[in-house]
Amino acid sequence: MSFERCLGVLHAEDVSLEAIARACGTPAYVYSAGAMRSRLREFQEAFKDLPALFCYALKANGNLAVVRTLANAGAGADTVSAGEIQRALAAGVPPRRIVFAGVAKTDEEMRFALRQNILQFNVESVPELLRLGELARDMEVEAPFALRINPDIAAGTHDKISTGRAHDKFGIPYRDAAEIFALGQRTPGLKPEGLHLHIGSQISSLEPFAQAYAKTIGLFTELRRNGVPLKRLDLGGGFGVRTPDEEPLAAGPLADLVAGLTLGLDCELIFEPGRALVAEAGVLLTSVLYVKKTDQRSFLMVDAGMNSLIRPALYGAHHDIAAVRVKDSSHFGLYDVVGPICESSDVFGRDRYLPALDRGDLVVLMSAGAYGAVMASDYNSRARPAEILVDGDRFAVVKSRVEPTEQYANESIPDWLGDAAG
Repeated sequence: MSFERCLGVLHAEDVSLEAIARACGTPAYVYSAGAMRSRLREFQEAFKDLPALFCYALKANGNLAVVRTLANAGAGADTVSAGEIQRALAAGVPPRRIVFAGVAKTDEEMRFALRQNILQFNVESVPELLRLGELARDMEVEAPFALRINPDIAAGTHDKISTGRAHDKFGIPYRDAAEIFALGQRTPGLKPEGLHLHIGSQISSLEPFAQAYAKTIGLFTELRRNGVPLKRLDLGGGFGVRTPDEEPLAAGPLADLVAGLTLGLDCELIFEPGRALVAEAGVLLTSVLYVKKTDQRSFLMVDAGMNSLIRPALYGAHHDIAAVRVKDSSHFGLYDVVGPICESSDVFGRDRYLPALDRGDLVVLMSAGAYGAVMASDYNSRARPAEILVDGDRFAVVKSRVEPTEQYANESIPDWLGDAAG
């Protein structure tokens, strides 16, 4: 495990979280490089007999040090914007290991990706496909694309992170794939190479994958039979991580499922894990500001808020909460752990069983490595948390805290508003 106790104090690998708080302040995200590498290695080992490339989904956590850690371990990059492509390149991901997804790519983004000679565009609609062809022709290149299909399969997860149902905005209807590939084949500037799907996130059961993969592989085989020169099957990501009620999706059974379904298919495979690689490799480290007790509740007020980690407010997401140091194991109680933001939804957890804590004590929100720092905001003009990478007994600040003065440094006041009021 990457976050364990040593002499009663929670550590990230070999570094005390208390030492990190002293050196870097709070709130702060702390990432374990070893945990990321270990999780990626699980997938790579499970799929070692298959021609699989794991393209890390940058939307989960785009920090350059995080991306470099995974790229050094053999991962590619799944990106959804030109900015994420730039991040992947800056972190050292080779262009031929970069996939460009996203439901509404701009002309500038597609031109940029074409100039980089990336591996594949995951196309989501006919208008996007035609526009990609026009831009590629103007640049006198060919755009390698995979068509994202919508298999109309529910992932069995939260409504806001399900993407493979007929009414979701993602992909093209399964039944239209043959016609659209025919259009792509006769459109200059386009090079059909693959089929893509992604049905959602935080999926802990194999059953939705089995249904979606089988349906997609059947279509892949039929398209090939009808002359579409497909060589790549992109099966997306969405692999779930540990929750209070569920274990993370195991890589071994997933690999066995894919091996059985693709037997004799002879094609390249792409998977796009994001959360699965980094969620449990990160925590949000925060300090207790006040302990407030009323007749009905006890509130643990911390210096992180929904501006630091919005997932509980946005999705009702659960994060385990733990004290960094347990000072008195005989005194535990139920607390609502809340932040300083002026919103009733600024709650990290209700009725959490925690030891007695005082002002200045440290607590952590676990499994915060995904969709944490990347979704942080300047709301209430509170500083955005620093990000720290731990690797063994070493740690470094890989993104400095963004203070309020930096947040408004690119703002300006028009001349007509005059000087500041005296």
